[in-house]
Amino acid sequence: MKSTPGLLLLLLMIAPSVHSQPTARTFRPDSVQKAVQAVAIEKNLTVDGLLSETEWRQARPVADFRQIDPVQGGRPRSPTEVRVLFNRKYLYIAAINYDSLGSRGLRAPDFRRDFNPGGHDYFGLSLDGFNDRRNAMAFLTNPFGTQRDLIAFDDVLTDLDWDALWRVRTSRTDTAWVAEIAIPWQTLRYARTTDSTADWGINFFRNRRSINELSAWSPFPRAFSPNRMAYAGRLTGLKPPPPSTNLRVQPYLLFAGDSGPEHPGSVRRSLKTGGDLKWAINPNAVLDLTFHTDFAQADVDRQVNNLSRLSVFFPERRAFFLENASLFGAGLAPDFIGYAGTVGGGSMVIRPFFSRTIGLATRPDGTGIPIPIAAGARFVYRSARQNFGGLLMRQRPADDGPATDFMVGRYSRNLGSQNRIGGLITLKNRQAGAGEARQNGVGAVDGFFRINNSLSYQAMAVASASAGHTGRGFAGYSQFYYRSNQLVAWLTQSVVSKGFSPEMGFVSRSDVLAHTPGFYAVNRGRWLPARIREFDPGMYVEVYHKLSTGRLQEGQVILSPVWFMFQNGGFFGLFAKPAFQRLDPEDVRPLNLKLASTTYRYLRFAFALGNDPSGKVAYQLIGETGGYYDGRMANLQGQLRLSPVPQVSVTAAGELSRFRAVGADRFSRTIGLYSLECRLALNPRLQVIGFYQRNTYTATSGRNIRFSWEFKPLSFVYLIYNQGYSFSDFGVPQRERHLIGKISYLKQF
Repeated sequence: MKSTPGLLLLLLMIAPSVHSQPTARTFRPDSVQKAVQAVAIEKNLTVDGLLSETEWRQARPVADFRQIDPVQGGRPRSPTEVRVLFNRKYLYIAAINYDSLGSRGLRAPDFRRDFNPGGHDYFGLSLDGFNDRRNAMAFLTNPFGTQRDLIAFDDVLTDLDWDALWRVRTSRTDTAWVAEIAIPWQTLRYARTTDSTADWGINFFRNRRSINELSAWSPFPRAFSPNRMAYAGRLTGLKPPPPSTNLRVQPYLLFAGDSGPEHPGSVRRSLKTGGDLKWAINPNAVLDLTFHTDFAQADVDRQVNNLSRLSVFFPERRAFFLENASLFGAGLAPDFIGYAGTVGGGSMVIRPFFSRTIGLATRPDGTGIPIPIAAGARFVYRSARQNFGGLLMRQRPADDGPATDFMVGRYSRNLGSQNRIGGLITLKNRQAGAGEARQNGVGAVDGFFRINNSLSYQAMAVASASAGHTGRGFAGYSQFYYRSNQLVAWLTQSVVSKGFSPEMGFVSRSDVLAHTPGFYAVNRGRWLPARIREFDPGMYVEVYHKLSTGRLQEGQVILSPVWFMFQNGGFFGLFAKPAFQRLDPEDVRPLNLKLASTTYRYLRFAFALGNDPSGKVAYQLIGETGGYYDGRMANLQGQLRLSPVPQVSVTAAGELSRFRAVGADRFSRTIGLYSLECRLALNPRLQVIGFYQRNTYTATSGRNIRFSWEFKPLSFVYLIYNQGYSFSDFGVPQRERHLIGKISYLKQF
């Protein structure tokens, strides 16, 4: 492909010039790390956000923060002070976040746990307990005490849904907001040491959302995140207790009432118990056990009308599988970076293991139907040299399907400062039931190499096979990724054979050779108007050949001559999208439209517009129009969120697609997909969330109402109501209702 050497040459040419721009360079870590002293205390503090205990005055504050964005290296417009204490049970952190606007300048659109940081004021810290400058445990809070936590490795692999046991309370005044954090030693992962004191990697960072300013105590380039621990400072003087028994038990009790087509005119009632056990055997190793696993409180899948030729990749939403997903989730994730995904750029996905294949059956629209899980176990070991883990799950019989066993094994070895190689195997064993027993397995090898601060390379090769010499095939990918303060660029090439069948994984397309390069330049010149922070023109390319024939099947170029990022976080972009499509008789048609087996060429235009995501009224609007195969199609997607106060958030979203004379039957119709979500919260621990969605194309709808009360850290009471409408194969309306009450209690030993 002609664009391949061209993009590589572009990367090689621009890399030296990046470091020659001193005012906004992607600088290397300082050889002398900043340091903060942790002070030992005896008593347990009352975590109330007031900092009234005298012990806080024993710690010397650190306050020398520097801007990361918008003026890299500049002085923040409001200071931040941080203190660190510890005793035998907790690591304590206090942050005083000064703000000249006082409480009226604070932004927090909602109280959602693991909130979107782009719309909130927040204070956060990243900890590296192994002090290897690779591992990060991050803890963030907004001015109202809402929590966000994650685990990251090399600032590439991230477990965003890791929910740790820690406590935070905040207070707000006319001059500042204060965060007081207590993290139990049992929550933290750190290296065993025989020294009298320990040094950890640490960084503190703050987002002052009213002016969209990110600052940090130990500076790092704005192209990176606070979890790039090579840029962290040092936390000195710590005396963490020796690792001891660290056991978390979380049983639950669930009552359910169900009605639907399977038992018309009646309600089926059931009582269910189960739970999870987490044993931190040592700072490196964790064993998780689950029994009668239940995901009733998990967020429901959102319906999608798929207008492309790629299978829709639905995200995992179940907490048990989300934890440690970065270890087991090796593979090619969606690679549209920046604006490309905003305007409908597709992307190849190759995952040798995808957890949604366990405990979920797939509806025709791609959403999931729960299947009971009997039990499971997961073991994970992480260290500075190597990481490995195993997952075993037993899925109970459901409907006409037999019991099924799932096994995943993963190993990776760290090489040098920031490189690694690894392997992954999966095995699915379908027990003999209505049919014969069946096995399917996958083996993969992969690697990640950080060539320099900005340029990295990763690759994977995968093979699959099933019992009876079926399902044999291969897949793989290769990706260069470059990110600096001036340029983001990537080159992804992937291949999937026709026979590749990862029954525990996911591929978005088979029998394909794909090339998906792209880039966008980041410009912050003084010539830009004051309201505009960045001008980021770029291009994204998709080229798909059929592997078995070598013929070009699909091609698309997304040209973005205009992409502005505003100072308040809003954006505006214009796009042109010339496309080529070749449909063979065996190819899947978008929305099952009656499209002839021939070639199509057409041109589409698009725009994207969004305002300040932290505002009380926030919106995004994306529109497209132009040719679509042998006809025309206009598409409009919009989202409007109203947040008059942090306790109330209402989000309305919709997508309208208007087809004109498409396919053999000259399909001309407007279809819509609408949703409404309401969130009411007394505080971050007591919330009611309602969600409604309707799809006019499939004539289906659904609603979900969820009451959630976290009465103790990670102990919950849930009340859940689900209702869905659909149509049978004969066009008869069907309604399903589910009422669920669940209580779970976490005890840590």
